[in-house]
Amino acid sequence: MRSTAGSTAPTGTAPDPSERVRRFSTAERMVHRATGLLMLVCLVSAACLYLGPLALLVGRRHLMVTVHEWSGISLPLPFLLGLLSPSFRADLRRLNRFAVYDRQWLRAVRRRRKSPEARPAGKFNAGQKLYAGWIAGAVLVMMFTGLLMWFMALLPFISRTSAIFVHDILAWAITIVVLGHMRKAFEDPEARLGMRTGYVSRSWAQRYYSRWLGEEDRPSVE
Repeated sequence: MRSTAGSTAPTGTAPDPSERVRRFSTAERMVHRATGLLMLVCLVSAACLYLGPLALLVGRRHLMVTVHEWSGISLPLPFLLGLLSPSFRADLRRLNRFAVYDRQWLRAVRRRRKSPEARPAGKFNAGQKLYAGWIAGAVLVMMFTGLLMWFMALLPFISRTSAIFVHDILAWAITIVVLGHMRKAFEDPEARLGMRTGYVSRSWAQRYYSRWLGEEDRPSVE
C-alpha cells in the first residue's frame, strides 16, 4: 500500500507502538477534563454575574448564581475521585517534588533560553509544577471565600465585604492564569494529543521531557 502524504507508515497500518509513549492514563485524562469543564462553567457563570453587558444578555441571575455556586463547590470532586487511581497519585507525587533540573528550567526561563537542552524536565516541567500548586491553592481559597459569602454566619468575625474582595481579585487572577495555560496548550499540539489520547510521540518526549522518558525506558527490577 502507498503511504499518505506526511506519513511514514503504509495506509491502513497501526502506528508503530515503539514510536509512542503512554503519558496519561484514562483516569488522569478524565480528571483533567472534568476539572477543566467545571472551571470553565464556574468562570463563565461568574462573568455572567459580574460583567454588565453579559448579565443583561443572559439574564436569569438566580440560575447563574446557582450554577456558579455548585460548579465551584464541585471543583475538588474530580481530584478526590482521581485519588483512587495509582497513576494519578504517582503524578501528584511528581508534581510535589522539585528536582535540581527544575531549578535549571526556571533559570533558563529567567534568562530567556528556550532550547529544550536548557530546560530539562521530568514528566512535568517546573512551570507545570508551579501552575498545579498555584491553581490548587487558589481553588481552595475561592471555595473558602465563596462559602463565607454563601453562609454569612459561618465565620462572623470575617466580614462579607472582605470575602467578596478576595474572591473577586483571585477570580481575575485565576482567569488570567488559566488563559495562559490554555495558550500554552494550543501552542503544543503534541501535548494536547497526549491529554486527548494518553499517548505522545517518543521523539517529542525525548526532546522536551527527556528525564521522564529515561525513567519510562529504565527496566523495572523484580
